[in-house]
Amino acid sequence: MDEEAQMQTCHILDLPWEDVLVPHILCFLPLQHLVSLQRVSRQFHSLIQVYLANCRTFDLSSIGPSVPKEAFCSMLKDNKVLHSLCLSSCSEWVTDKELLPVIGQNQHLQRVDMSSCVGLTRHSLVAVSLSCLHLQHLGLAHCEWVDSLSLRSLADHCGGLQSINITACRQLKDDAICYMAKKCLKLRSLSLAVNANVTDESVEEVAKNCRGLEQLDLTGCLRVRNQSIRTLAEYCPKLQSLKVNHCHNVTESSLDPLRKRNVVIDVEPPLQRALVLLQDVLGFAPFINLQI
Repeated sequence: MDEEAQMQTCHILDLPWEDVLVPHILCFLPLQHLVSLQRVSRQFHSLIQVYLANCRTFDLSSIGPSVPKEAFCSMLKDNKVLHSLCLSSCSEWVTDKELLPVIGQNQHLQRVDMSSCVGLTRHSLVAVSLSCLHLQHLGLAHCEWVDSLSLRSLADHCGGLQSINITACRQLKDDAICYMAKKCLKLRSLSLAVNANVTDESVEEVAKNCRGLEQLDLTGCLRVRNQSIRTLAEYCPKLQSLKVNHCHNVTESSLDPLRKRNVVIDVEPPLQRALVLLQDVLGFAPFINLQI
């Protein structure tokens, strides 16, 4: 009887690892749970290493600050099939030393997010541009180390780029952004926010070259004016979202045609803003016949 019961007992580790556990079970577990599983036993440690060597997505956004840099290097040392890599919460420890080997052996990466990784340098962006020729989505928000030469390298090698966030990359000026616009014609989403160097020249070049643009963030671009917004309206029929908050030289005269096309704009029309302010002062919204 005991022998029969033993034969019917099946442990999870008895299931085929690469055919069952890795593609159908472990892929649904959060990374922090996988890290915990490694500590259960040697077999579980080996299983998780097999998973990490074959995973297509590696996202540290939820546990990045608590991951030792040595653990990061160990987890990805055998992986050569990554499609997506997110390091947006790893600013406290990630440097070129940890990232460059991972980029070098993962040439199929399509999505990379290095936002706020202040410990990296332009060498990481150059490595991405040279190794990841199929890159489609790139996050570089608040990476002030991004400069003109590294962005040009990206544009030269990653022409299929569909979205890029270069918010607060304050070294970048019109020349680099215009160069990228001429090379990356498939751009659908672009953030140039919080960069006082951006002018109408950049916006117009993006509009004329990236005709499929759907989302554009110009928040805080103080030198952008109505002229480029009109060009945007003319050349980008697929535009869905435009952010121009704190762009004090952009007025309703250029935004109104976009509103009529149902483009979502992050600033209210002047009358709407006045009503909100009046409501704040009076405590209620007065009735105003808008058809007059």
